[in-house]
Amino acid sequence: GTSTIKINGVKELHGSEYQVIPDRIEAGTYMCIAAACGENVILNNIVPKHVETLTAKFSELGVNVDVRDERIRINNNAPYQFVDIKTLVYPGFATDLQQPITPLLFMANGPSFVTDTIYPERFKHVEELKRMGANIEVDEGTATIKPSTLHGAEVYASDLRAGACLIIAGLIAEGVTTIYNVKHIYRGYTDIVEHLKALGADIWTETV
Repeated sequence: GTSTIKINGVKELHGSEYQVIPDRIEAGTYMCIAAACGENVILNNIVPKHVETLTAKFSELGVNVDVRDERIRINNNAPYQFVDIKTLVYPGFATDLQQPITPLLFMANGPSFVTDTIYPERFKHVEELKRMGANIEVDEGTATIKPSTLHGAEVYASDLRAGACLIIAGLIAEGVTTIYNVKHIYRGYTDIVEHLKALGADIWTETV
């Protein structure tokens, strides 16, 4: 693309019709959920080209993925292969998906590495995952993620994507996980609790 946008003003705008594209990050998050614990999950209204980098990484991991037109079918096929991930601007691997994909890497057969070149400090979820028993460390913008068995814990969602990561971690953990500060999650994932219930997840909200 170009580095600038130039606009020549007009007196008035006329009517038009435009179809808003699906949110590739929301789609990618649900893809990660399906890969973590799903069985024959079909995601509709997806633009496959927009999630090609994630789909390619799933192929490296060994996730069972079937892409058809505007839908993707995913099956959990763990244990997975260890991988290296580096975030880049689109169409590279999205920084907004490095947190949601992290729980899958605990299910791999060796150490994986996640480097965020866009936001090198975007690892606030790491300390929360450690509360759940995760074997994960961060050094200079790179997380080293080793195979881990997670257990339920009380954790804090510091931001939207960290919250998504913790939900996925909770889905694969043994025992109950309680996530606080969930306002961030609802900001980016409408009705996520109900959607996950529909998939069979044992998840609910409580007022505190």
